[in-house]
Amino acid sequence: MEKHHIIYRSQGGLDFELNYKYLTLEQHQGNDGPHLCKKANIKYKKDLQERLEKLLDKDFYNEHDLIEILGLKGQQAKKAFGKIQKYQEGMKREDIIRRLMGGRMY
Repeated sequence: MEKHHIIYRSQGGLDFELNYKYLTLEQHQGNDGPHLCKKANIKYKKDLQERLEKLLDKDFYNEHDLIEILGLKGQQAKKAFGKIQKYQEGMKREDIIRRLMGGRMY
């Protein structure tokens, strides 16, 4: 099995389990795989966004919450969420999901 980043690192994707999809060589690099088939690529991204929307069900989160919920490393979280606007309650759910989705919503 090959590990595929749903949100590519070049798009701002992070190394955390939800951002991985494990595929066979053919599923990953074949004509119907996410690198050659835009439809498959978008489907994986929509699936990830839906999982994040279900998982992050509160309006606000702090960095510590996200480290625990998403399995991020502390430095990774600081870098990833450093530019997101912080409110007294924390960071907005939508801003977090948009960041995890590489700046786009699907």
